[in-house]
Amino acid sequence: MRKMALYQIGEVREFLTCVICQELYTDPCTLGCDHTFCRKCVTAYIQTRPDAVQPKTIPCAFCRQDTKVPDPSRPVEEWVGQIKPSIIIQGLIDTQADVVKTGSVSCCSVCEKLGETTPGASWCSECQVSLCERCVKIHRASPASHDHDICDLAGEVKVKRRRKVMCREHKDEVIKLVCKDCHKVVCPTCCVIYHRQCESVITIESMMPTMKYHLRKSAEQLSKKIHRKHTIVQKTNKKISGIEKNKIAVEKDIKSAVERAIANIKQKGKQLMNEVRDITDKQIKELKVDVKLEEIEIQMYRQHCEFIDQALVSDCEMDLYDAYQAWESGAVELGDVRDTDTADTRRIGDIRFTPDNVQHILDDLQLGKIVVTYQDQGTCLPSPVLIDVIDGRMAGDEGEPALCDVTVLVVDGIQTVVVTDLNNKCVKSFYTRNNLTCQSKLPLDDFPWGATQLKEKQVMVAVPDSSQIVTVEVTPDLVLLSTITTSMDYYSLSVLSPSSLAAGTTACVDILDMAGHVLRSVTTHNNETLFASPTDICVNNKGNILVSDWGKKSVTSLTSEGDVVWRYAPTGDRALSPYGISTTPTGDILLAGSSNVTRLTETGDYVTDHQDIDCDPQGLYVDRHDTLYVCGGGQTREINFM
Repeated sequence: MRKMALYQIGEVREFLTCVICQELYTDPCTLGCDHTFCRKCVTAYIQTRPDAVQPKTIPCAFCRQDTKVPDPSRPVEEWVGQIKPSIIIQGLIDTQADVVKTGSVSCCSVCEKLGETTPGASWCSECQVSLCERCVKIHRASPASHDHDICDLAGEVKVKRRRKVMCREHKDEVIKLVCKDCHKVVCPTCCVIYHRQCESVITIESMMPTMKYHLRKSAEQLSKKIHRKHTIVQKTNKKISGIEKNKIAVEKDIKSAVERAIANIKQKGKQLMNEVRDITDKQIKELKVDVKLEEIEIQMYRQHCEFIDQALVSDCEMDLYDAYQAWESGAVELGDVRDTDTADTRRIGDIRFTPDNVQHILDDLQLGKIVVTYQDQGTCLPSPVLIDVIDGRMAGDEGEPALCDVTVLVVDGIQTVVVTDLNNKCVKSFYTRNNLTCQSKLPLDDFPWGATQLKEKQVMVAVPDSSQIVTVEVTPDLVLLSTITTSMDYYSLSVLSPSSLAAGTTACVDILDMAGHVLRSVTTHNNETLFASPTDICVNNKGNILVSDWGKKSVTSLTSEGDVVWRYAPTGDRALSPYGISTTPTGDILLAGSSNVTRLTETGDYVTDHQDIDCDPQGLYVDRHDTLYVCGGGQTREINFM
């Protein structure tokens, strides 16, 4: 059993190693992207990144995502000190080697305080004490400890020791509380001194169900991402094998083209050589004919010379006179014996080979082209995969549900989907408890529209026909807490800050305080009307207001002061019919349209349309684990991007 425990420790240790120093975490801190490093390593890393000083952010050494500094006015060396410590990871580091033998917890802790040395037989992980058989019975009988987790120490076991984290300032105080306003873990003394005015200070223990839910959800998402990455690796390796095979085929084609070119060149050379031979043979034949004719004429001239010589030596005057008369009459002068037709024919004078700039031809020789096609990067985007469908019908509904907006809360570790139902004038919640599907309904006097999360267990709902905004507690059953009356009929709603709301009404977006009073209104930009029907609103991680306007068929980004950051209003094939709007953890914008969901970047640039939603989406919500919830008609769909 000890070997198995040591093996498990080795497996855990792999995930407790800092990627910067490659050592076990020292004072681990987690950045906004959920990547964890040693605090000293992050400090050293910032010093190598001067570009982080100007935007006053801490870049992640793993994914390069920036984490905002809570107090950037402090020196750069103190920025990392403002990042919250990773208590869970530190706890894993402290407890990974807690494998004990029977003798490691030798005496009963209770008996030891009484001066006795009774051997310990069991271990209480809640009280962190060893107990003998007698004290175990008393421990189980006590109302305060009857449900504690007690394990037997008869063999080698892995004892769960609960680590006590002490306050850095108050050394004898255990950190037990969390200030959610300041995002800090504190001891009771720190709470009294520094957090008296904070509204939300709770025990770490009360957060355990919610933290476990999010960690399990994160583990599930990571497992899915690992599976997807494995699939991508397998496909990529298969593609590499295909590329290697394709390379061999292409090389074979190139070699074949070269061989064909060489064969053609050789054939062309052979043709030229044959042509030279034919022409040369013809020229030689012509010249040989000329030689023959010349030889005949030479013979004839010799005969006449002999005739004249004979006349000159003859004693007969008539012989001399006949020879003279023959010369004078031209009988002795022979004409050209060549055939007139032959003499008039064009004769070959010279034969030369003139190359057609062979080197230039070889340099420009085009055997073929290597054609490269590039993969469209859009195909690498994750695809939506349907995980679950929640039927919006409940007992007592007067009509078919018409779900308008959706938000998701985690209440004491229970995922709770909250929707507004127009047709049935109510707010509904859906959740699972003890493996049972549960529902809750809160009837209202009028039609509810937009919904937004106010606090961990509270949502606010706009009821425009009554000019009201109601606050509902989610337990996860629904309980009406309060109602405020507003001066306008608001359809869309989003929490802008702990003290303000962004709300949309006809041709206007208002900034409200928590009592519903208008602090400022946004209606125009550059003397033009900005909005017509801002039916859906959300706030992104930079605090900007994103307005989905069905009337203007646009999306507009506003600062919290009401200034326009950007506006997206495409025409043609990409023209919008926008409804619900939400943002992903990475800042992308998801926009409900006609039978699809459009994805934009955080700066309003088009990315893609997700077509496989399989419904007419109305309301959207993306949780921190990048799970998309889409409500439309009478159903809510839970979708993951794989």
